[in-house]
Amino acid sequence: MRIAITGSTGLIGTALAQSLRADGHDLVRLVRRPARGGDEVEWDPKRQYVDTAGLAGCEAVVHLAGAGVGDHRWTAAYKKEIRDSRVLGTAALAEALASLDVPPKVLVCGTAIGYYGDTGTRAVDEEAPPGDGFLAGVCVEWEEAAAPAQEAGIRTVFARTGLVVAREGGAWGRLFPIFRAGLGGRLGSGRQYWSFISQHDHIAALRHLLDNPELSGPVNLTAPEPVTNREVTAAMARALHRPALFPVPAPAIRLALGEFAEDVLGSQRVLPRRLLDSGFRFAFPGIDGAIGAVAR
Repeated sequence: MRIAITGSTGLIGTALAQSLRADGHDLVRLVRRPARGGDEVEWDPKRQYVDTAGLAGCEAVVHLAGAGVGDHRWTAAYKKEIRDSRVLGTAALAEALASLDVPPKVLVCGTAIGYYGDTGTRAVDEEAPPGDGFLAGVCVEWEEAAAPAQEAGIRTVFARTGLVVAREGGAWGRLFPIFRAGLGGRLGSGRQYWSFISQHDHIAALRHLLDNPELSGPVNLTAPEPVTNREVTAAMARALHRPALFPVPAPAIRLALGEFAEDVLGSQRVLPRRLLDSGFRFAFPGIDGAIGAVAR
């Protein structure tokens, strides 16, 4: 297929592009500068501009672009950047795809389990309503922004992603150096649930969403066995053969991270019901396997 990707230089976009190219798919990357070849399309999410001519012939689109949630302290300006990069970018892309004479068959829009807010110890699946808080509100607007694509008859899937276990990049990429140095420990009480997914399974799940026409709407991309932060800490220590004796108390996290700390300390116990019901099988359903796969 000819497949367009936004966010192709990020952690997931890079790995997904490599996987698709390895199987012979023709990729088009959306870039925030003038295109330098037939495999690039210029777009500007803030101006809601997309060069639609470059999308002609694309059968599928994977939308992964967005400002990093944990990259900066949450000032009012950066919260606006987080929201706008997702909502305006999704709206621009959805409208551009809907305007094509022959629109793609599927749009996979990467969103997040932040949609559910803090679920405590309660397990939730795709039937759960949105939660409270800044990220939950962003996720609601993010998914609503894809309405033009849905109304144009494009099968639209919202890949609500959990914490991706990867050696480099993302939240987990920051944990590995700390634990390798023997400075790891639980965050806060450690009782909060972390809904994770291995990078291998995340890429496989995105491809599963592209290939299965019966899937549309929200699909949770999380492993079937969410674990607590305390269990993550123990698994990291086992995988890296290091002690994990340095817990970070909640007040210190709040001082360092500001408002974002509430999401770090919050609990999300999210289950991938629709993914499992559609026949997807995880290579690394447990935390030890997911960490071990990238810790070598």
